[in-house]
Amino acid sequence: MEWPLIFIGAMTSFLGTLAGGGGLIGMPAMILYGLPIHQIIAATKFSNTISSFSSFFFLLKSDEIKLTEVLKTVPFALAGGVTGGCISGMIPEDFMNAAALILLTFAFVLSVLKKREKDLPDRNRKLPAKSYPAIFGIGVYDGVFGPGQATLSMYMYFQLGLSYLSSIAYTRFQTFVSCVGAFTAYLFAGMVNFQIAIPLAIGSLIGAQLAIRTARRISFSSAKWIIRGVTLLLIGQIFYQFIQ
Repeated sequence: MEWPLIFIGAMTSFLGTLAGGGGLIGMPAMILYGLPIHQIIAATKFSNTISSFSSFFFLLKSDEIKLTEVLKTVPFALAGGVTGGCISGMIPEDFMNAAALILLTFAFVLSVLKKREKDLPDRNRKLPAKSYPAIFGIGVYDGVFGPGQATLSMYMYFQLGLSYLSSIAYTRFQTFVSCVGAFTAYLFAGMVNFQIAIPLAIGSLIGAQLAIRTARRISFSSAKWIIRGVTLLLIGQIFYQFIQ
């Protein structure tokens, strides 16, 4: 059993569930571990599929969100993940780094300057039509690259007025769907190494369950600053990779 991969999976999933940005830990750690980049991304999609669904299901059973509303995101997140997985080999990493820098910086500035929409009971909230193209776009980014995907999603749901736990639930479900699409594309391309993917998934499942129980004790105000801090770290990491 690859115990280092289980540990990496747990830490990545714990941070990724709470605030996004799990790639801050996972991607560099697995590169240092000597794994090929496309196998890393494929294994991450597999592990994220399992861990994200487990945390979403926990919140669904806790009655935090309405299933019928969440299911409306499926076509957009799935199409985005499949599209991203299919074109991943065609897009230079430098281009994705630049796109990530722009998107994360924009999301950070927006979160500071723009007021959220008026809060409503989350189970009564309907996602506006304008959110679906964003869900597709984030799914494409997740399929191609990934780091920062959950952070971007949580910013979007925050701006729509959802609570911290509901934002996590929507983000984890969106991550689950886009990762299913992306993983399918990687699987057919022969890029999945299950000796890497399975221990990573075991760790991710553990990390997700620890995180979702921790999230219940975090206030919305604290959550905003945690996510902003993770965003700044992501921007710094990606900028460093970009200039290198």
